[in-house]
Order: sequence, then C-alpha cells, then structure tokens
Amino acid sequence: MSKILIIEDEAAIRRVLTKILSEENDTYQVEEAEDGVAGLEKIKNNDYDLVLCDIKMPKMDGVEVLEAVKKIKPEIPMVMISGHGDMETAINTMRLGAFDYISKPPDLNRLLNTVRNALDKKQLVVENKILKKKVSKNYEMIGESEAINHIKVMIEKVAQTEARVLITGPNGTGKELVAHQLHEKSERANFPLIEVNCAAIPSELIESELFGHVKGAFTSAVKDRAGKFEAADKGTIFLDEIGDMSLSAQAKVLRALQESMITRVGADKDIKVDVRVVAATNKDLKVEIAEGRFREDLYHRLAVILIKVPALNDRREDIPMLISHFADKIASEQGNAVKKFSSAAINLLKEYDWTGNIRELRNVVERLIILGGSEISENDVKLFASK
Repeated sequence: MSKILIIEDEAAIRRVLTKILSEENDTYQVEEAEDGVAGLEKIKNNDYDLVLCDIKMPKMDGVEVLEAVKKIKPEIPMVMISGHGDMETAINTMRLGAFDYISKPPDLNRLLNTVRNALDKKQLVVENKILKKKVSKNYEMIGESEAINHIKVMIEKVAQTEARVLITGPNGTGKELVAHQLHEKSERANFPLIEVNCAAIPSELIESELFGHVKGAFTSAVKDRAGKFEAADKGTIFLDEIGDMSLSAQAKVLRALQESMITRVGADKDIKVDVRVVAATNKDLKVEIAEGRFREDLYHRLAVILIKVPALNDRREDIPMLISHFADKIASEQGNAVKKFSSAAINLLKEYDWTGNIRELRNVVERLIILGGSEISENDVKLFASK
C-alpha cells in the first residue's frame, strides 16, 4: 500500500483530500496532521511514500517542513498545497525540491494525476536504489591484505574530490572495481558511469566513440551521434586500457581535460562537458612515453592520483576470502547449493602462480565447482586446476 500523509491546518481541506484519495484507490493509506510540527514528527517516526503539505500553517509553515524533510528523508516526494496568494511561494518550493504543487480548492483530476506521478517517481527511486545495491555488490572489493586495505583507504580519500585518477596493474587484477568504487562514493554517483575499453575499439573509430560524430562525417555516419563524453556528462568516464589509445585521440582527450570541451567528428561546434575522468592501464606509460606512443602531457593530466592494483601473487592472503566469495556467487548464479573447499584445497590454491590474477582464480573456482566433489578436495585441485 502507498502511505500518504496530509499536513493541513484546515480540517475541512484535510477531510476532502482524505476522502478523494481513499475513494480513488483502496491501496492508498492516508494519514493526517493538523500542522507542520505534528507533520514533521510523523515523518520522523514513519515511512511515507508521499506528503501533501500546506504552505501557510501555524507553528511551522510548509516551506520549513519541506526544507526539514529534504534533510532527513530526501527521497519522499513533497507536493505543496497553495492558497490563491501563495502561488509565487509554491513555485519557489519547486526550486527547493518539492515535486509539484496544487491549488486550493483542489481540482480532482490535477490532484489525482499529481499524486500518481509522485508515487511513480518514489517507486523509481526505490527501484534505482535496489538496483544500485545489486550493481555495487558486483563491484565489491574482496580482501583484507595490506595492499587492498591501502587501496580502500585511498578510494575513501579520493572519491569525494574531483581529482583524476590513473589506475595501474596487470590484466585481471580488478582495476574496474576501483573505478566503480570511486564513482559510487563520489558526488557524481547519481549520474552515469560510462566505461570505454580503448583496446577493444579500432583506432579509426575511437574518436567517434569518445566524442561522437555528425551525419556525413564518414561513410557510415548516417545520422548525428553523441559520444561517450557527452553520455557521461555530470558523471564519470572510465577509460580502460588507455595505453592503447591512438595519439590523435589522446590529443582530443587532452583538450577535453584542459578545456572541458569536446568536438564531434566532422563538426565545428564545441560542446561543453562536465566529466570526471578515471583511466586504467596494464602498460608502463612512462615506457610508452619514452617510445613515443603516449603523450607525456596527457599522462600528467591523468595521473593526479595514482592507484596501483597488486597482482594476486602479491596478495595471496586474500585467496581464501576470494574463493569463498566466488563459490557463493557461482552457486547463486547457477541456483545450486554452495560447495565448500577443504583447507588442503585452499592451501594448494594459495601456492599456485596466478599469472591471470583474479580473473583466472574465478575461472578455476567455477571449474572446480562443476567438476569436483561435494566438497572440493586437494585431489580435485590437482586434477582440475592444474596449471
């Protein structure tokens, strides 16, 4: 049921609103408060899906209630109720975060449409939070080694800033997890995180992919198309494997960082973008610079903060936690019971040379779960995880 609170000092208006909403939909559970102080107290102690709040009230007016609610429970949509002389104030409440306003006496259709739209928005907010939690779990950093704890501390310090971050480390170590954590803990978390694998895009298409193009810019450009930088506006763009980017694309990325402007391929018009750039590479960019394959000025723009993700061989103490995490995740994905790994099996896996890092360990755990016994034994490891 949708729980709605009406804060209104006129008893007659409260009764009318309650009657309209209760008769319209039997899933609306409507409560009342006679003034702003009583209403705010109810909001503090209960969970509401929507609040209808009068603007002019004794003790505490609607604007004060709105400001207080936005601080303690910002996810609750607030619809303001305005008298004829309150229209300017009602419009101003929208700037303060109100969902909408309705006038007295309330128009039936306007009221019901506003209530439905506000409840739909609340549902979307809830669903988005659930989805974000699921996504966040997929990018959880597993481990308690000194190296991983150092990275977690760095993420906490850096995420809330606008500093650009360059993440380095071998393939399969989880550099993308660091990028996701930086975004999710930042002020930009409500805006997109756009990922670009620079190694997977042909060099002749990378500029179009990043900056977009206009119709006719090249043979297959049949219509205007926005690029990844525009898609990431107000959010974060993650340039994975940036060491594989062409020099011409590097020059355009440098300009985007310097001027916060991009130009679509084939266009003359500049487009302003507000994007935080996080980059990653498995290459030694200083070697790439020395050999003329990477711009030194771009490196210094990107590497404001350097985060080095260690190879799995350098954090073997995390292997038991990682095995347990992957075993749970694989069981959940396949709808099977979780298989346990014997101590001997775990100890043997800790001794392996993990050249493929976390990615390789995950594959080996899945193989052992499929092919091994009800409990993964040392013998299972010798049979099915041989290097």
